[in-house]
Amino acid sequence: MTVPGVKHIAQIAVTVKDLARAKGFYADLLGLRHLFDAPPGLAFFQCGETRLMLSLPEGSTAQGNSILYYGVEDVTAAHREMAAQGVIFEEEPRCIAKVEGKDIHLAICRDSEDNLLGLISG
Repeated sequence: MTVPGVKHIAQIAVTVKDLARAKGFYADLLGLRHLFDAPPGLAFFQCGETRLMLSLPEGSTAQGNSILYYGVEDVTAAHREMAAQGVIFEEEPRCIAKVEGKDIHLAICRDSEDNLLGLISG
């Protein structure tokens, strides 16, 4: 059974330890547009059609975290800029596949709250 009308991910929630620090990472290093805050512990950003919600832990939050992959024009350039600002990469930029004649490049790092994130282009 499929749900009619589902076309894209509308919002993704990422649990963070320090909201102010995370807001700086997502705004200043990834360049996402800050939409609004919802006190006491939520911040929202726009990433294409998807809204990103940063959230302080509430109740019984999951211990793990999915990897979010952010599309960029040039993984190598994004890696270079972010590394120059102190971001530590767990996986350097590399070609992971060729799809329809285009090379797909990926790099993996952690955000300010130790969540894995991917930068992908192609």
